[in-house]
Amino acid sequence: MSQKILFVDRDGTLIEEPADFQIDAYEKLRFVKGVIPALLKLRDAGFQFVIVTNQDGLGSEAYPRERFDGPNDLMLQIFESQGITFREVLVDCSWPADNAPTRKPGLGLVMHYLRDRGTDLDGSAMVGDRETDIRFAENLGIRGFQLKTAQFGGEWDWAGIAHALADKPRTARVRRKTKETDILVELDLDKVAEPKIHTGLPFFDHMLEQIGKHGGFALQIQTTGDLHIDEHHTIEDTALALGEALKQALGDKRGIGRYGFTLPMDECLVSAALDFSGRPYLVFDGAFKRERVGDMPTELVPHFFRSLCDAAGLNLNLQVRGDNDHHQVEGCFKALARALRQAIRREGSELPSTKGAL
Repeated sequence: MSQKILFVDRDGTLIEEPADFQIDAYEKLRFVKGVIPALLKLRDAGFQFVIVTNQDGLGSEAYPRERFDGPNDLMLQIFESQGITFREVLVDCSWPADNAPTRKPGLGLVMHYLRDRGTDLDGSAMVGDRETDIRFAENLGIRGFQLKTAQFGGEWDWAGIAHALADKPRTARVRRKTKETDILVELDLDKVAEPKIHTGLPFFDHMLEQIGKHGGFALQIQTTGDLHIDEHHTIEDTALALGEALKQALGDKRGIGRYGFTLPMDECLVSAALDFSGRPYLVFDGAFKRERVGDMPTELVPHFFRSLCDAAGLNLNLQVRGDNDHHQVEGCFKALARALRQAIRREGSELPSTKGAL
């Protein structure tokens, strides 16, 4: 599973930077406001931390190594005592005039993260107090945050950074275009809004609206399909696009509820036992008397759920009993929606798996 990394500058970012720009004595060690609670929140959101710092002339007569090591080691010990550890501490000791490739904004110190397929660069970020830190982030292809300081400007504080990275809305935008269909799905799992659905099949639209409405999240679907042939491609490909959007929005699935729901609808009873396990599987237990409900063939009802499971990495056991096929089909979509509502709800920051991955 890919790992999110928070690259962090040291002076002015983790600890306050003095007027002479050197933390070379214990009495100069002061922590930046809010850094410890913010890093704890980001740790719980799945980030690992890497310090990347420029230390002008470290090891020279002007800045002996021993004057750096003592305060730096104390800083790391204090962080560790609060539950915060750093995967690496990467230090460039060159002078600005050297133009060393290892000096930020150069990437010489972090090239191994670019080569490592286990690094989630899309989910990673850089926090620093200088413009060179933001250029470093741009060169690395990650998001950059410049802390607000009197010396160098910036607009962020640590609480805002933690909120932006740990509490970010779980959104997705999936475009699926083939010779048979053109589909756009947009969703926000942390926003409630009226669903906006158009597939060219009014009854299918009504069923998809149940997913957004009873799932408790914002959902928009725009599908143009080859309905002059039949409904198959429109329904199947919409399910695939919706499943891919759910998978993208859930990300690493930290904090989700993960599981199931049962509901009655008039004379029928529907059970949706659902698991975002990452292993797609559908068990559909039900039967329909009619060939179609509205403009939706009933044979495509289980096919929709199977396609959704395949794309979302979803395990779904769906059982339905009843006399009215309209109620049975609608009950299936509502039960799925309510199961999704429970499964996507955030209940903390832990990964709900003993495997360490979902």
